[in-house]
Amino acid sequence: MIELSVVIPNYNSPFTSKTIQGILDNAGCEVEVIVNVEDKWPEPLIEDERVHYIHGSAPIGMRAGINKCVALAKGKYIMKLDDHCMVGKNFGKILIESHQPDWVQVPQRYALNAEEWKIEERTDDKYPICQMYQDFPRKGKASDDGTHGVEWRERRNETQDQDVVESPSMQGSCWFMTKEYFHKLNLMDATGYGQFVQEAQEIGFKCWLSGGKLIINKKTFYAHLHKGRHYGRFYKMPGGNAEADSWSAEHWLNDREPNMVHKFEWFIDTKFPGMPGWDADWKEQIKEMGWTK
Repeated sequence: MIELSVVIPNYNSPFTSKTIQGILDNAGCEVEVIVNVEDKWPEPLIEDERVHYIHGSAPIGMRAGINKCVALAKGKYIMKLDDHCMVGKNFGKILIESHQPDWVQVPQRYALNAEEWKIEERTDDKYPICQMYQDFPRKGKASDDGTHGVEWRERRNETQDQDVVESPSMQGSCWFMTKEYFHKLNLMDATGYGQFVQEAQEIGFKCWLSGGKLIINKKTFYAHLHKGRHYGRFYKMPGGNAEADSWSAEHWLNDREPNMVHKFEWFIDTKFPGMPGWDADWKEQIKEMGWTK
């Protein structure tokens, strides 16, 4: 019986097959892998009865691809993983044994040396990333006006003795929950978000504000490739990212999500007070910038 279904939205990554093989070798539980192939087939193609591929006639986008994979998933638990990630030994077993209802879990994250398929050696103390905060949606920022997850090294150091720790945010390259909870939160909704951006914000805010918890599990890890200029972006979808970032910020700042048990201000002022960039008068600031009325 399948315990864990790992879903991979794939768009021409040269590391997809290594990612799949790593899942099969290291899950530590009964696992299946479901890959939504947007364009070119992964090479070499892994032909294993535990691996299932979806290949449509045209790209449909990350959210739609994840939803297609989840619809086919047979496991009680689902994990989404980018197509350029290395996973830790027994990651599935560890996450399943740690899990609680209404949780979203994320393993602690390292950087990936994809050429040698190992954790990248660094000296800047950035990794592992065990905590991320939501940055302030200050209009006129360099990239866009929305809010994004940013590494929170100070909180990481403060919580270093905890193996399982709450976090305000995550990256979005890997997340784990029950299939039932995925549907309960109505995740991967393209309305307003488009098909690529704000994945972590949709999941994190829906989870926290509906009474759930976003958890970083340091008993296991994954390593994610920072593509940068060397590799470029594998997943390319047309337009609308900045607009979607702004839509998401306005949506959550104005408490427009239905069926939430907490207001957005609870998340900032009560649950995670002291997040960098969120001054005591943050509500006045967002009103002055036109986010709220």
